[in-house]
Amino acid sequence: MSDPVGYLPVAPGSQPPLDSPGYGSTHKRHPKQAPIRIAPTLTESLAPKLTERDYPAFADLSVHEGHQAQGERIIVGGRVLDENGRPVPHCMIEIWQACSTGRYHHPLDTHDAPMDPNFKGEGRVFTDENGAYRFVSIKPGAYPWRNHRNAWRPNHIHYSLFGTGFAQRLVTQMYFPGDPLLPLDPVFNAVADAGARDRLICGLDMDVGREEWALGYRFDFVLRGRDATPMENPQ
Repeated sequence: MSDPVGYLPVAPGSQPPLDSPGYGSTHKRHPKQAPIRIAPTLTESLAPKLTERDYPAFADLSVHEGHQAQGERIIVGGRVLDENGRPVPHCMIEIWQACSTGRYHHPLDTHDAPMDPNFKGEGRVFTDENGAYRFVSIKPGAYPWRNHRNAWRPNHIHYSLFGTGFAQRLVTQMYFPGDPLLPLDPVFNAVADAGARDRLICGLDMDVGREEWALGYRFDFVLRGRDATPMENPQ
């Protein structure tokens, strides 16, 4: 990301540490040495051009090759905002998630839950001039992940947000309200501040949903500042 000088700082405890004792794999993959700042090149800062012309949007994850996926259909919408509440237009958002049974469409996922052949679990949308985005999906299921005894991940959706270049990328997860697994999840609880954790939970929004078709959930991204959305990579 660009040099943070001039931006509002994030609140202490609002971002997860790279090494979180409860989240076992972070101990193996977090940096052991202090980072070295390298001046970005023009290519790293401004390339590639992340436009819908070159990276077509795929905003309905609930249908694959004309076939409806199984599970509870949902609509998710919201806005991408900067630290001062201003919209961030033309932001590319990538989406990936498990299917309704809690299984990813990936060869390394060996969970024995049924695989939905009509759900690939990946999508892409762009924000409009008002920073708004919207997509259709299937509510993901929980799944075991062997981090600790009887460990299950809560229902969640992964997001990747891009700036003007590939090196300007932020990654986070969205959770659903009322999930009883949230208090037990080391990934969610790696964020020390309770208010920041709450910003990772979407809200039921009947205006986002579609009557007699799908429930709607609102989830806004704030990229910096005191109300920043917790991200998995350092800001």
